[in-house]
Amino acid sequence: MNIVTLSIVAVLVGWLATPGLHRDVDSLSLLDLAVGVTGAAVVGGLLAPYFGISTAGQYGFTLSGTFVSWLGAMSLLALVNLARHGHILCRRRRPHGN
Repeated sequence: MNIVTLSIVAVLVGWLATPGLHRDVDSLSLLDLAVGVTGAAVVGGLLAPYFGISTAGQYGFTLSGTFVSWLGAMSLLALVNLARHGHILCRRRRPHGN
């Protein structure tokens, strides 16, 4: 497993998965991005090879490894959102005056 490839895949997939669970782009935080990257790295680095799915192929990224990393990022983000907000999808924040 190439650690550079795994790092690139984790950052890209975590970054793409983060807005998937947020309806408002303004409500994104650095914590959400870190959770997405962590989920992609853990699943892509530990679980994917355990099940025989390679993250890095002969010519770079593999589609199956990238998809599994994306599923890991979305899953961990959903769990963290459920723990923090009580629901999986983050809703738009309301202004304090209303």
